[in-house]
Amino acid sequence: MTINVLEYLEGSVGKYPEKTAFIDENKELTFQQLYDNAQAAGTALLSLNVTRRPVLVFMEKSADNIGAFMGILYSGNFYCPIDTDMPVQRLEIIMETLKPAAILVDEVNANKIIQMNLGYPCFNYKDIISGEIDKERLAGIRRKMVDTDPAYVLFTSGSTGIPKGVLINHKSIIDFTDWMTQKFHITCKDNFGNQSPFYFDLSIGDLYCTLKNGCTNFIIPKKLFVFPVKLMEYLNEKKINVIFWVPSALCVVANLRALNKVIPHYLDRVLFCGEVMPNKQLNVWRKALPNVKFANLYGPCEAVDACTYYIVNREFADDEPLPIGIPCENTEIIVLNDKDELVDENEVGELCIKGSSLALGYYNNLEKTEAVFVQNPLNKSYPEKIYRTGDLVKYNEYGELLYVSRKDYQIKHMGYRIELGEIEVTAGGIAGIEMCACIYDDKKSRIVFFYKGTVYEDDILREIFGKKIPDYMIPDVNVWLKEFPYNSNGKIDRKQLKGAYMDGKIEEFR
Repeated sequence: MTINVLEYLEGSVGKYPEKTAFIDENKELTFQQLYDNAQAAGTALLSLNVTRRPVLVFMEKSADNIGAFMGILYSGNFYCPIDTDMPVQRLEIIMETLKPAAILVDEVNANKIIQMNLGYPCFNYKDIISGEIDKERLAGIRRKMVDTDPAYVLFTSGSTGIPKGVLINHKSIIDFTDWMTQKFHITCKDNFGNQSPFYFDLSIGDLYCTLKNGCTNFIIPKKLFVFPVKLMEYLNEKKINVIFWVPSALCVVANLRALNKVIPHYLDRVLFCGEVMPNKQLNVWRKALPNVKFANLYGPCEAVDACTYYIVNREFADDEPLPIGIPCENTEIIVLNDKDELVDENEVGELCIKGSSLALGYYNNLEKTEAVFVQNPLNKSYPEKIYRTGDLVKYNEYGELLYVSRKDYQIKHMGYRIELGEIEVTAGGIAGIEMCACIYDDKKSRIVFFYKGTVYEDDILREIFGKKIPDYMIPDVNVWLKEFPYNSNGKIDRKQLKGAYMDGKIEEFR
């Protein structure tokens, strides 16, 4: 029985000590080097004389990040990676919530942390990994740890603008990693191509599958995602056969027709998660790589990485929604209507999650935790927590879940309840439209549609929409954009988009 995720690293170092575990632009680490660095870092952090406390990781994305994460776990604490480029004001809000026991920093950011004068103990990662290892004290800490102890906390954007720290324990990571390993047949022969930042939950899948199975994980340089042909060449050069990316990254490759020039010959599994994957761009990938397994995973940060999945096994029209599928093993999905009852056939309801993958809650934020991690309303007999995602879904004729929209994307317009996500799915199938997003102008009661690609006259676009959706759902305003704003996780930043539009500053994206 696996209790602590460190057992994954220890198992792989026992089997493949000299095999490369993680490799970035500048260095590569074998499992033995990763293990030694983590134990040395863990020993240094024992000087804090605390356990089960957060340690902030303020480092550039690199192979060393994993050594820092594992070192913090060896010390009996849990890690919190953050974006080193985030605004100081947001960092200060996070620090107020987190109050970390210490900060782990790399040489690039050491001076930045000193100048911020945050008032927390600071350890330079490069310095502490050259120190001695106290295996006896590390083992003593380990004996006191249990599988429900926290392993990491990731901060997400709150609806009020206040970041929330999602706290995940060892058991939840183990539950998800074991499932992903089994479902997608991950072995020591696999080479992952990592795309997601380590402060984004999508990275959890390829990080821990690498540690558990003795894979090699290539941390793809961020700059390559701007040059999709070079990105495809990189996948071939490194013989990468498994990727787990946000749909936006896959869409860029499809929209710029990179697959017409370079085929990633080694790819055999393409997984994606984090936002809606449009079938138009997915169909480009499927046509280019007909023998590859494609899988759409869905899940919030509050459920580690994913709670449902759909292995793409049939053809879809460009304007069809792609299912988010069925629950992962050891996960139950409950879809509730406004009366907290199970939905009827074809009824839209809120997706709620039950199972071991659920987060412990939001760190240092009991009020927000109790608002969404709630007692299962279908069970009056014993305590049973579910997580209310705020995502609206329905079942299709195959019994698969279809994502409809966010609850906060649901609007009341002209007396009708409208899911903005449904308009986006429809628009995604229109020829020439590469990216799109909808917002609602509350002041003027207008649906505003943003798109990138072919420029359409308004009356022509309205005519196309009129053949696909009811009149009351047709956008009132159409705005062509040269570029969309994206957040640090690679998703379309709808808050920034709406803010720019409402403030009359949308021209900066045109």
